[in-house]
Amino acid sequence: MHVIGRPTGDASDPADAPDTPESAFVAPLGRYRARDGSAGARVGVDLDRPHAALVVGKRGAGKTHTLAVLAEGVGATPGVAPVVVDPMGVLGGLAECGGSVHRRPRVRPDAVPASVWPELLGLDPAGAVGSLVWRAVADRDRATLAAAREVVAAADAERASRRAADTHLALAQRWGVFDPDGLTAADLTDGDVSVVDCSGLAPAAVDAVCAAVARALYDARVEGAVSRLPWLLLDEAHAFFEGVAGDALATLLTRGRAPGVSLVCATQRPAALPPVAVSQADLLFAHRLDGRADVDALADTRPATLGGDLRSRLPDAVGEALVVDDADATATTVAVRERRTPDGGASARASDASRTLDGHDRP
Repeated sequence: MHVIGRPTGDASDPADAPDTPESAFVAPLGRYRARDGSAGARVGVDLDRPHAALVVGKRGAGKTHTLAVLAEGVGATPGVAPVVVDPMGVLGGLAECGGSVHRRPRVRPDAVPASVWPELLGLDPAGAVGSLVWRAVADRDRATLAAAREVVAAADAERASRRAADTHLALAQRWGVFDPDGLTAADLTDGDVSVVDCSGLAPAAVDAVCAAVARALYDARVEGAVSRLPWLLLDEAHAFFEGVAGDALATLLTRGRAPGVSLVCATQRPAALPPVAVSQADLLFAHRLDGRADVDALADTRPATLGGDLRSRLPDAVGEALVVDDADATATTVAVRERRTPDGGASARASDASRTLDGHDRP
């Protein structure tokens, strides 16, 4: 098996250690696809070291499938723990390989830094209302939003500012995601896989949950609070970089390697990602893309490795990806394997609905 993300001939390769199987600390990915369409050697992804990975592709090309395959591999490997933020509610089947789905997830209010609360609520941090919210949430003696609203009510500020700040905090309270006993890094890394199901949450609430999870995993590893190396996997990642989770994710990209936190971002729109998300990725899984801006966003960061016309090198078949490995400066086509867990991301079909009606309540 060839292992991408692991330099060829690496003396520290665990497969070279006595009594260590070749597949140790490797996530099975699939097989190389030869130019004539035949299947080649098996391919895996290195899990022994932390990585930053990017999975891209247009809708229906296999992007979310590849993200799930990587999560399955991480979940089956000792010493690492996949945490999947699922904004669409389609990845819950991953828990069947051992783990849990956190539906309607809760996080601590102080897991989102006070400095970004004004942005989270659409307020100007330098304005009277935004700065009042900032001060209220920053009060470390107050662990709930109800307590933060008490701080606002007692603040030495104009009545209009207090009323507006309270209204915005009340809105955040109604999202139902803030709790002093919210998810911790230990909760998220305890099983083989943790799926944070954010479907049904308000967009700002999803952003807050992602920010809190990313920071919790990073801080826990820096502080030595968890022993397993977390892999944070995000679907529709471009949306998270655009909001308050952006800074926390950028921290994982630029500083996550030392404490051992990996980040895998999946998106239909690589051009919408900040440049750091593309340039810092040492592994790239590129399914079919149509938009010129999206193709250019990838090609511009790896001109030497990709060379020529990237668009002509992207595979057309669903489930195939051009895999770019910075460790060996290679770009090869891989047919991604089938999933081992149920796939909840398949598109609904009218033919299926018709068969259901035939057996039940067709008018």
